Amino acid sequence: MRSLLFVPADSDKKLDKGLSSGADALIIDLEDSVSADRKALARATALSFLQNAKRAGRKFLVRVNALDTGLTDEDLDAIVPGRPDAIMLPKAAGGVSVTHLHAKLSAREAIAGLPDGEIGIVALATETAASLFTTGTYSGSSPRLAGLTWGAEDLSADLGAEANRDDSGRFLDPYRLARTLCLAGAAAAGVPAIDTVYVDFRNDTGLRRECEEARRDGFTAKMAIHPAQVAAINEIFTPAPEAIAHAQSIVAAFDAQPGAGVVGIGGKMYDRPHLVRAKILLAKATKTH
Repeated sequence: MRSLLFVPADSDKKLDKGLSSGADALIIDLEDSVSADRKALARATALSFLQNAKRAGRKFLVRVNALDTGLTDEDLDAIVPGRPDAIMLPKAAGGVSVTHLHAKLSAREAIAGLPDGEIGIVALATETAASLFTTGTYSGSSPRLAGLTWGAEDLSADLGAEANRDDSGRFLDPYRLARTLCLAGAAAAGVPAIDTVYVDFRNDTGLRRECEEARRDGFTAKMAIHPAQVAAINEIFTPAPEAIAHAQSIVAAFDAQPGAGVVGIGGKMYDRPHLVRAKILLAKATKTH
């Protein structure tokens, strides 16, 4: 996945529009974008969409309400029969939250007659101050864990901050820390790191800059809040032909010298970490081309 588009679960129109956005995944949202009095409607709408929409190679995730809201069980009861590809868990508090959700999903998969472990979990790992101290605990929490992502909006509210970005649109230090912790937590758990949303959806320059920085640092995808953001995200998170060719040259050089710790290409030296990075890029290219 390169792009994951949030879509409110209580809007048939927006769900249908999401299908034509080009996003690799839709995040059908039962949480922040749905008011309390529309939760039941949103669950029913989400289930109908999951059961009837043509997936055409894209993934369907459902963001449920957080475990401490008392709404998660109703969300799961409603949507598990629709066989979403994954549940997005907001306000996750480390690996223990994922393990808790894993158990809830196993029970409901059994009731629905689905294979155990079919539905994955993507955790929103940094939405509270306390969660920042748990980002290293996701490893081994569940075989369902399919990715970690992070959020700045809820975190800024929890911190009591006046803003989370500076005047140029760049994240301030507390949120750059959260971003880094998510990236490291995902690497430690062996799952993809997914970058957070860029809320200024009319600012294509800012979106592209943030995508490029995220890709550079190791994120494999980015969430979107508007269909207009999807094309740029897909473009930037798809390895460029020149990057693929360079990675192939590194792999070929090491293949030609199996025992070498370092190889020379075009007057530059490349060691084993470069080989690992080249193989990761080529794996991404295989999935996106």
